[in-house]
Amino acid sequence: MSEHFFATHFGTYRVDQTSAGPSLSAWEGDPQPTPFGLHYLELAQHRCRVAQPMVRRGWLENNSQSIRGADTFIPMDWDRATRLVAHEIERIARVHGNRSIFAGSYGWASAGRFHHAQSQIKRLLNLAGGFTASRHSYSYGTAGAFLPHVLGQDYAGTNACAPSWDQIAHHTDCLVAFGLRLTNAQCDPGGVGRHTVEQWLTRALDRGMRLIVVSPDRADMPDHPNAEHLAIRPNTDTALMLACAYARIQNDTIDRKQIQRLTTGFDRLAAYVMGDSDGVPKTPAWAADVTGVNRSQIERFIEALRAPTSLLNLGWSLQRATAGEQPYWMAIALAAISGQIGRPGGGFAFGLGSVNSVGQPVRHLKTPGLDQGQNPVADFIPVAAIADLLANPGGTLEYNGRTLPLPDTRMVYWAGGNPFHHHQDLNRLRQAWQRPETIVVHEPVWTATAQHADIVLPSTLPFERNDIAVSSNDRTLVFNRATHAPYAEARDDHQICAMIAAHLRLADEFTEKRETDDWLAHLYAGYRERFPELPDYPTFRERGIHTLDAEQDAPRSTTLLADFAAAPEACPLATPSGRIELFSETIASFGYPDCPPHPSWIAPEEWLGGERAQTYPLHLLSPQPTNRLHSQLDAIGASQYDKVAGREAAVFSREDAEARGIEAGDTVKLFNERGACLVGARVSSTLLRGVVLLPTGAWYTPEDPTDPMTLELAGNPNTLTQDRRSSRLSQGSAAHSCLVEAVRRE
Repeated sequence: MSEHFFATHFGTYRVDQTSAGPSLSAWEGDPQPTPFGLHYLELAQHRCRVAQPMVRRGWLENNSQSIRGADTFIPMDWDRATRLVAHEIERIARVHGNRSIFAGSYGWASAGRFHHAQSQIKRLLNLAGGFTASRHSYSYGTAGAFLPHVLGQDYAGTNACAPSWDQIAHHTDCLVAFGLRLTNAQCDPGGVGRHTVEQWLTRALDRGMRLIVVSPDRADMPDHPNAEHLAIRPNTDTALMLACAYARIQNDTIDRKQIQRLTTGFDRLAAYVMGDSDGVPKTPAWAADVTGVNRSQIERFIEALRAPTSLLNLGWSLQRATAGEQPYWMAIALAAISGQIGRPGGGFAFGLGSVNSVGQPVRHLKTPGLDQGQNPVADFIPVAAIADLLANPGGTLEYNGRTLPLPDTRMVYWAGGNPFHHHQDLNRLRQAWQRPETIVVHEPVWTATAQHADIVLPSTLPFERNDIAVSSNDRTLVFNRATHAPYAEARDDHQICAMIAAHLRLADEFTEKRETDDWLAHLYAGYRERFPELPDYPTFRERGIHTLDAEQDAPRSTTLLADFAAAPEACPLATPSGRIELFSETIASFGYPDCPPHPSWIAPEEWLGGERAQTYPLHLLSPQPTNRLHSQLDAIGASQYDKVAGREAAVFSREDAEARGIEAGDTVKLFNERGACLVGARVSSTLLRGVVLLPTGAWYTPEDPTDPMTLELAGNPNTLTQDRRSSRLSQGSAAHSCLVEAVRRE
């Protein structure tokens, strides 16, 4: 009898057949399975499902006074609905050009490689003449654009900058983690076989490694005798690292040999650190004023970094802020001047614990997915600039030394994502979203994105179709066998796109005359070509799962920048100098005031040390939730159980709660000039005063969709976050630079 598994972005589960129907249980091969995924199948018949194709009445009747998000929908059969989509693609391309179709379609819909919604619609639209695309991600957009200037393009990826965990477990003496929320490691784009981050970290701590967690919340610190916490104001990590560099330069404990061999621009950085270039020495006393960490703590922190092998790990959250490039650049600089580059278990790392796969010492199952074809349209935007694109047709955007044209977007086609979850300043997005002529969405559930669309095509959920699930940064492949028939009239994204392709007279080009299982066999053959030890496709289907090197914990160990550090002339970096750029002439040539040519402290407009804090004295951080993936599964299971007063829970420090008369369980309004939302209150004794935590992912629920500044009812933090980017260089999301105030709601 064949094995039955279900793989998701947050873990792999066994499918059990019970008298009540299919249910999920933990896969025994995963040492730390994610609990919230066990509820996934509750969505099979949930009231939030989209049952049939729906078309917005105002769009269908050409009523220019109707408002997306405040209109009714008319059910329609599949043939007519897909003909409407095909007609709009043809009409807009003919009248306005294909660059007027935006299909960045960012999102995390499915772990499956074939039923990857973005790939399906991009394949369709590329055959139809192309579209304006998006680049990078909300998760890592700042680093992805910026790091090539400092380390080269090879180090731009999310998993490119970290030693492997086995090296940390064996060699690291002191690990400094700027932001460490281990529950984030429950997830990984494409799927997770084995969750091992906490296991590796515990091995290192048990060996005697010292862990210092630098964050506003002591709850981020693991419960271990060798772990300690340093409370810091949000967005000030760069200042703390600058003080460490100051102490090393002042005391002449820098590694001059490594600086000379591996870096360029140190003298200019040193002039800034010592205050020679700007008159402000970056002393521990200076850093204490900026960070809120007292001077004696900073001096002890500096001393801790003198360990023989030290590693600076920065979470992805640090670069999702104003000047988000700076902490990453400063961590690289501090590791270099400390002589840690190329040392096993030492140096710097970006993203250990941000997802499961960063630092995993395994062979990665990288191979091409569904062929999307070539996009004939050259236009693109950084992914976080979607509202700029929609609101400023014909305008321009400064980005990474270029001036990007913003096409006049007449059509938005979205599948596999929810911009009303991941974008910032949703009131601004909601207004910009009104401008296109046509918005088409594939959605299995009635998200805010579906409710703000013109044509909603019901798509299946991952457990309603067969697929191959695997992350390109993991080593486990899963045959995802459907557990349920499609809900009502829902169809998978490939079927939907194939119907539209037929109306566009592109059916054979799109499907290549293959059925779904033919495609799965074709994609699997690509894995076997690269990894011949994999079983043949029929055997894989029967077994349901395969893990490369399953008997080994660490089959592929990695020392970051080892070859370069050993022989920089023979193995140069892909930077202008071939070395680590502590001063970048390229960035200097851009002339961006918000991204100087060397690591710098740049005070955000919204932070606890600024003038705006007099009006909005709470710094809002919006981390990933512990009980769902982004907005997925918000309607069921653990996410619903954890609501407070029916809303997303916001965590306040005990001092801030008492000052406002807030008690646990109260309904509270968070607000600033961009908007307001209602939350349920939790009170913490571990959170730094002046900081409030509100996880992302509550389904955006405007009280009055016709009001541009309406109250949001579910507790979505992006009602409050700013839609200003990290810098002109990266145009990355700056969600974590956000000030608010709170008031108890009677």
